[in-house]
Order: sequence, then structure tokens, then C-alpha cells
Amino acid sequence: MRVNGSDEKLDVEPWVSLADLLRDRLGLTGVKKGCDQGACGACTVLADGMRINSCLALAVQYAGKEITTVEGVTPHPLQEAFVRHDGLQCGYCTPGQICSAIGLLAEQDDPATLDEAAIRERMSGNLCRCGAYNGIVAAITEVARS
Repeated sequence: MRVNGSDEKLDVEPWVSLADLLRDRLGLTGVKKGCDQGACGACTVLADGMRINSCLALAVQYAGKEITTVEGVTPHPLQEAFVRHDGLQCGYCTPGQICSAIGLLAEQDDPATLDEAAIRERMSGNLCRCGAYNGIVAAITEVARS
């Protein structure tokens, strides 16, 4: 698979999740393990540009795919907007939030048309235990309209 622009040839047991492969074998610790059940979104990465919960994905299913973690999108206007709007707080969920927001914006023909309610609905798979949702939504709104 190709990870953050680099080709990676790995021997992977069929039961290894994509999250474990990225974190434990490739050292990409921006992929956070939260609930390990696909409920929190902390492990969100992009697979061929689409956001997925990497804890629910088997690594072998993504052979030949382009995987992008938060380490592969740095610097990104969303990261700067998260800082400006105080959407970080503890930062644990931030990598997944950033990847999910990038996927969200890419899914839209015209992201500028997304209102706050639509952004909240489309980001509902990513949980923030600090409650930084207002800052996160403001950051996504800013980038969507830029």
C-alpha cells in the first residue's frame, strides 16, 4: 500500500487492523486508538481520499490503496483553522477530526454551501470528550468557505 505518499511493502497477518498497522508497524501515532469499535472516530484516516475508521478495517483489505494519515496532510489549512478557533483542547481526537474534515470537504461539490447543522451531522462520527465542537465546526466552516 501507499502510505502518506510512500510505498510500503509489508507482511501482514489477515487479522491486523489498519489502525494497528499504521500505529504499531509504521509508527504513525497520529492514528489514535480510542474505542477500538468504530464509535469515536479517533482512528479516522483517508483511504483513496475517503474517510474510514481504521480500527474497523483489516489492513489486508487496503493493499494497493492510498492511505493518508494526519502526518500525510501536514501542513493543512484545517490544522491552522483548528488552532485559530480553539478546536484542539486535549488534541487526542484532533488527527481523526482533521482527516474526517478533509474527507467531508472532499465529498462536497461546493463545501461553501454547508451550514453548521450539516457540518455537525457529517462530523457526528468523530467524538470530542473535551467539548471543542464549536471550535471544530467554526474551523471547518472557515475552510469550507475559503
